[in-house]
Amino acid sequence: MKNISKVLELRKTKLILFAVLFAISIVLPAFLHMQWVTGPIINASLLLAVVLIGPMEAVVLGLMPSAVALSTGLLPLPLAPMVPFIMIGNAILIASFYYLRNQNYALRLGISALLKFAFLHYAVVFIMNGFLADSLVSKLMIMMSWPQFFTAVIGGIIIYPIIKSNR
Repeated sequence: MKNISKVLELRKTKLILFAVLFAISIVLPAFLHMQWVTGPIINASLLLAVVLIGPMEAVVLGLMPSAVALSTGLLPLPLAPMVPFIMIGNAILIASFYYLRNQNYALRLGISALLKFAFLHYAVVFIMNGFLADSLVSKLMIMMSWPQFFTAVIGGIIIYPIIKSNR
């Protein structure tokens, strides 16, 4: 009976953490429309979810910010074709961060951020270039390039003290 109680308590704790991280990654960007603020917040939430809740839950969390932003009008409709790629980019960040968990933290974070950046940048260069107007593609190329790397790194730096204390 004690084991069942512990399992239920752990699930309850994970659900609460998921809800808090979901709120942070959805609510704060709704008020702060700046990539240099929202990007690190969302990336920090995703990376923290990997460590505290688990990689699958983090992937689910990573699907939500873009979908909510698009459905509520925070993300301009012309950017809708980019949403699935943003979701995949988040999943790449999460999966690589999880699978590199035994590596040095800086290396783990750097590789994960680099993979997310590379995927998003090349999604714009090779895929979106054929679907969107040139003016929009040029703006997306900036948004989905080096800022993706740095906002992921900043997010990882923000949560480092929490991760370090959680070991």
